[in-house]
Amino acid sequence: MHVLLVDDELLAREELNYLVSQHPAVSSVAQAESIMEAMTKMMEHKPDILFLDIHLTDESGFELAEKLVTLSEPPYLVFATAYDDYALQAFQVNASDYLLKPFEEKRVMEIINKARKQIIRNQEVVAQNQNTEQWSTFPIHSDDRIFLIHPETVQMVSVDERNISVFTDEKCYVTTGTLSGIEQKLPPALFIKTHRSFIINVTKVKEIQPWFNHTLQVTMENGEKVPVSRSYLKAFKSRLNLE
Repeated sequence: MHVLLVDDELLAREELNYLVSQHPAVSSVAQAESIMEAMTKMMEHKPDILFLDIHLTDESGFELAEKLVTLSEPPYLVFATAYDDYALQAFQVNASDYLLKPFEEKRVMEIINKARKQIIRNQEVVAQNQNTEQWSTFPIHSDDRIFLIHPETVQMVSVDERNISVFTDEKCYVTTGTLSGIEQKLPPALFIKTHRSFIINVTKVKEIQPWFNHTLQVTMENGEKVPVSRSYLKAFKSRLNLE
């Protein structure tokens, strides 16, 4: 993800720059000290997240926040300030979060994680709107019945010998067939293959941790553990903005 920091204090920018850069999903960080410079940097870098101070010398961060409303794809807006009495006004201009100075690394990480999840969900909505008819439902034959599954409810799909397990938000359906057959029924905007035996919904990822031999292990929202093998590692990191 691309991040833009707007603050007229160099030390505050450098401190936040250091903290933000620690997150593995952040690929670049740009800085600006005025609204005009911020607008220029936004055109150049197209940030996913904007950390914005309220007091900018003779300017107000709210001026920039109001300009964001006119953008078709505004960044995830976080007010980063030493004052806690502007919270209500901040959310009135569609701020997504509020970060108080002095900055705490844990809080910064929480905000970036929250932003990342929201950005992915926004992408999911766009993909669904573009493919409503094509990806409405797909049938699963399980227990001598046919179930119509909504793709967005699918958390993951795994194969074990001849059985295919389709894990949804509500239950797991066991069917027969091939993993590639199920993959063709799923919208590529939401799903990615992490292993020759696993497909996951990227919007349902809860946690990612390092695993053996420089691989990763993913924990889904339903608690299931999914490996990311070395063959799929680069594509996975790119998809989730981990590079």
